[in-house]
Amino acid sequence: MARNEEQNRKPRENHAPAFIAWHVDEKGKKSFWTRIGAAWRHEDGEGLTLQLDLIPVNGGRITLRVPKASDEGAGA
Repeated sequence: MARNEEQNRKPRENHAPAFIAWHVDEKGKKSFWTRIGAAWRHEDGEGLTLQLDLIPVNGGRITLRVPKASDEGAGA
């Protein structure tokens, strides 16, 4: 049954992500931001689906930000 529900869902690729996921690593006074994924809102408005393309292993933090026009070319 779960498989049928999965086939009926609209692909996320047809919708722009609501947020871009960034890994933020601070080295002294500098912060390094690396795009690691994206998040889409659920149709019912009750949550998000987070897709991570990379998982940070060295600490830091993951920050979700609203996409900017400059983020669109980076893919998610």
